[in-house]
Amino acid sequence: MSTIGYQHLRPLAIFVCVVDEGSFAGAARHLKSSRSRVSEQITQLEDDLGIRLLQRSTRKLSLTGEGKAVYEKVRQLPRLLEETLEIATQELPAGRVSITATNDVGVSQLLPALKSFRALYPEVELDIILSDARLDLVAEGIDMGVRIGLPRDDSLIGRVLYEDRFRLYATPAYLEKHGTPAGIEDLSAHSWICLANVSPAGVHRLYHGERLLTLQSQSYELCNSPQMVIAMCLADMGIAQLFPSTVRKEVAAGRLVPLLPELCGETMIFSLVYPSRKHLPLRTRALVDHLMAFKLFKGDSDDCRYA
Repeated sequence: MSTIGYQHLRPLAIFVCVVDEGSFAGAARHLKSSRSRVSEQITQLEDDLGIRLLQRSTRKLSLTGEGKAVYEKVRQLPRLLEETLEIATQELPAGRVSITATNDVGVSQLLPALKSFRALYPEVELDIILSDARLDLVAEGIDMGVRIGLPRDDSLIGRVLYEDRFRLYATPAYLEKHGTPAGIEDLSAHSWICLANVSPAGVHRLYHGERLLTLQSQSYELCNSPQMVIAMCLADMGIAQLFPSTVRKEVAAGRLVPLLPELCGETMIFSLVYPSRKHLPLRTRALVDHLMAFKLFKGDSDDCRYA
């Protein structure tokens, strides 16, 4: 009775090599093995299958009828095994890597890092998934993600990229029309653009040094997208709490003005999260290492002074 199983894939590949080379000696040279060892493996394979694959003579080998049928089924095995080995032992990163981030972090932080990564590793192609929803990396088959906070799931690895704290911003046009707040007491009368999960119902939690202040906006727009909050603020619609790391260019260009630098939100940790540290493909490891070393990944200072 046949006892064939997955453990016979390599012996079957050796059988194909014997047929293609026309002899045990030729297969041994190709496989960098000995003639006797190759012969033993084919004999064991025949015993396990319960059929004769090759007719042996002093001058040549020939396939039996069953041997021909088996050969036709498994003739691609050596090539498949060689290609699999090439994947596992590749010296340069290649293939596709997927990464997810929120829209604002993706555009402002991730894009420059990915641009420089592609210049270094042109054989690696990227699948970029920007979403303000918290996607399940394992369920969605995503290699890694940039997240706020560290993962609570033990199956996920989390490495800190940078820290940042919300600051207050508005456009010069908005401030010209509505006035620049001179102190904390002026803020509640202004129009606000609020990120829903940070300032629900228009309530802001801000720190003045170590003192926590709670501020209720009298007039506010509520939005669930950080990128849209930035866009609304740039459209002169009001004051917004924004991460300095996501609006560096806008501040440098004078399109946004930082307000009341003594105020800031809670410190947020941005981390690179991926499912497993073990047996990472070379392309995935290359992107992880590149993002961890990329110098743009840094937030504002830890205190409440605008820098």
